[in-house]
Amino acid sequence: MSQPFRFLVAESEAPEARDARRESVGRSSGETYVHTLRQLAPGALCDQLKPAEEEAPEQQPEGLRRYDAVFLCGSPMHVYDDTPKVRRLLRFMRAVFASGTPAFGSCAGLQVAVAAAGGKVRPRRHGQEAGFARRIVPTETGRHHPLLAGRAASFDAIAIHSDEVEELPPGATLLASSSETQVQAAEIRSGNGLFWGVQYHPELALDEVGPALRRQAGSLVESALALDEVAVEAFATRVDALAREPARRDLAWQLGLDRQVTDAGLRQLELRNFIRHQAEPRRAARCRAASGVPSPA
Repeated sequence: MSQPFRFLVAESEAPEARDARRESVGRSSGETYVHTLRQLAPGALCDQLKPAEEEAPEQQPEGLRRYDAVFLCGSPMHVYDDTPKVRRLLRFMRAVFASGTPAFGSCAGLQVAVAAAGGKVRPRRHGQEAGFARRIVPTETGRHHPLLAGRAASFDAIAIHSDEVEELPPGATLLASSSETQVQAAEIRSGNGLFWGVQYHPELALDEVGPALRRQAGSLVESALALDEVAVEAFATRVDALAREPARRDLAWQLGLDRQVTDAGLRQLELRNFIRHQAEPRRAARCRAASGVPSPA
């Protein structure tokens, strides 16, 4: 029998952001990742780290090699700020690359990998992208890349961010873009490492969107995405209703969404594809090594 997956989830939210998130949805970003990963890979063993706050033996390449995959969560942290927390986080990502352990990241997770590999991240030129990223289109390479297998020619996704990738690192491959965000998905290779990342949030459930909008209501008004906080609440309430009844076509129509967002199987495609194409082969090799069976030629 195959051994369970061994996943490492790296969370970079500040303590106050974790507390606010737990208060509104009951989970931190790392806890949301663990919840989703255990849905996709029942029985998976999921360890959690906070590499921006402290360094631990598991954050060194030799400790990271025992995992089948590393997942980097979203975070309000700005990776272009030269602070001790950001420096620790980038050292962690470089150790992940050095370990050769496949990694996946969403939102700030993508930005961390970009910065660690030599690319650039900046404040988003169009202000916040809040709630949903619209009309994401795979590039020619992306249409044939396993990360986006099963995605429509144009799709929406849950997205909440105020920073964006300005320049991918050397050797990276752009996989998807939108008119508002140039880098929506990418593959990054650095040293021994391979990273697949997206600017959006395939790990999030619909019921986390409304609370996220409420937490950021003031900044949404400042960004002119809403006239006032009453308008934010009205939009968030509609999203909440769709989360409770995702089959309601009237709500999906009002929000301009389709099954790429409302269907959990489609919404989580990138995570499913990463586990299938990257984590599963690594687990299989680990199981063969543990049983003394040689790897196939």
